[in-house]
Amino acid sequence: MKKPFYFDGAFGTYYAELFHTDEPCELANLSFPERVKEIHKEYIRAGVDAIKTNTFGVNLSLTDDKTIVALLTKGYQIACESVQGTDVAVFCDIGYIDGEHSEAEYKRNVDVFLSLGGKNFLFETLQEYGALSRVISYLREREPSATVLVSFSVSQDGYTKKGYFYKNLLKQASLDADIVGLNCQCGPTHLYRLISQLNLSEYPSFSAMPNAGYPQALNGRTVYSNNISYYSEKLLAIASLGVPVLGGCCGTTPAHLEAVIGGNIPEAEAVTHLKPSQKTVQKNCLLELLARGEKVFAVEIDPPVDTDTSFLLAAAHRMKQAGAHLITVADSPLARTRADSLMLSAKIKREVEIEVLPHLSCRDKNYIAMRSSLIGANIEQVNNVLVVTGDPISRSEGGVFQFNSYTLMNLISNLNQEIFPQNPYTVCGALNVNALHFETELTRAKTKIASGAKVLLTQPIFSEQAAENFRLAKQELNCYVLAGILPIASWKNAMFLNNEVSGIEIPSDFIEQLKVLSPDEVIAASVAYSMNMIRRVYDCADGFYIMTPLKKTELVASLLAKIKALKEG
Repeated sequence: MKKPFYFDGAFGTYYAELFHTDEPCELANLSFPERVKEIHKEYIRAGVDAIKTNTFGVNLSLTDDKTIVALLTKGYQIACESVQGTDVAVFCDIGYIDGEHSEAEYKRNVDVFLSLGGKNFLFETLQEYGALSRVISYLREREPSATVLVSFSVSQDGYTKKGYFYKNLLKQASLDADIVGLNCQCGPTHLYRLISQLNLSEYPSFSAMPNAGYPQALNGRTVYSNNISYYSEKLLAIASLGVPVLGGCCGTTPAHLEAVIGGNIPEAEAVTHLKPSQKTVQKNCLLELLARGEKVFAVEIDPPVDTDTSFLLAAAHRMKQAGAHLITVADSPLARTRADSLMLSAKIKREVEIEVLPHLSCRDKNYIAMRSSLIGANIEQVNNVLVVTGDPISRSEGGVFQFNSYTLMNLISNLNQEIFPQNPYTVCGALNVNALHFETELTRAKTKIASGAKVLLTQPIFSEQAAENFRLAKQELNCYVLAGILPIASWKNAMFLNNEVSGIEIPSDFIEQLKVLSPDEVIAASVAYSMNMIRRVYDCADGFYIMTPLKKTELVASLLAKIKALKEG
């Protein structure tokens, strides 16, 4: 087997280990250039074929634009000085840059390196591909002979923190890059397993740069165990799969790479690939109804704040009798803790025998928790989910927002291919027809559809403008759209919704009208008002998403009967 092309290992963790500092190693390009050069030289003495510039984390999250240019420039110069008199190549290292200005930042870094004569580029530890395709096109226009390596950072199960599956990302990057690969986050054993599931002949060339293992906390610092022998054995096993480009990431040192380069590549082990399951793909009742052109009726019922599910189940039975096709369950609305929406949806589906659409909020769930919940719900035959960002919580309570609605939709779409091919989730999203700048909301909706959303459910329609926005959405968007309807239970209910719930805009004249009515008159006025909004959008709506106000199930049942009468009429 041909000798692999070897990159160096980690710079940041090795720098921190040597100099006992948590300061970003990239700053040392200006403050301690001799330290940087010596680490490069250690890797060169270990026998590597390429070193990476000490510029991985140089972007606006680190420092200002002027200092960035200085750090990139000095980092490249130090690397070039380090390889003088050798055949070792220098790769301009650009780490993952997130945010709406990422493309501009990538291009700024590319421009600096090109101005210095850089021709080899490594885009590493990526969580998504997106803008990078345009960046690589930009790079190749300016330097057609550039060598480009694109490497993604994925978990043990092959997903990035943004929810993208590694096989899909590698396929996308192969259209633009000379080398594609994986680095960081995984230790060598898990990276071996992920790579063994690939057909490497499908890629232009492939690289593997795993971490030394998994870090531990020691005296408030992140450290990696001294596992040089184990690491070299596992990285050489990766080489036996036919991987032509190898290197190291977090926790690796010159000693790790020296041991690998001096080792022998073993005979490739026979890899057993699991055969795809032959189970029949389960039908999705929601999609089937919509495909047939039926008006779908979805009714939202809030989950309980305690363990008493008696109202929830009774209300679900009542809505089923009234003609609802599915029950939607909110995910701790208004950021107030309620019973888990996925678990309750499974219970409703099993005991009431009606389709369910649990809301799934991005709030307070990291990747591990999100994926775990989705797998569990799918086992219970839940196969619809309404992805929402989630209502914000107070700053004093803190919160976790590893996802936004787009990235969570992407995650579920990827899981559908890999984990749920027999029972894929139908991904739904939210559409705010009350948005002040509705053109922006439509753009967001199109991004949701591109991320996997097949159905959108709107915020409640209370105004003529909201109804017009709904009709515009149906013209502009290539998906099913259910019109949101929220009948008002009382004047106080209307005041609360208008003042404390985001995305709801109830006309003030209607609220004032409710103030002087009796409870029975309020219900009659609420149903009449809701029906007026429904008539405005009935002909183009794919269905209706009716929210139950303050447990008033009879009000919703009355509304369902009137909507069905429109259909029959």
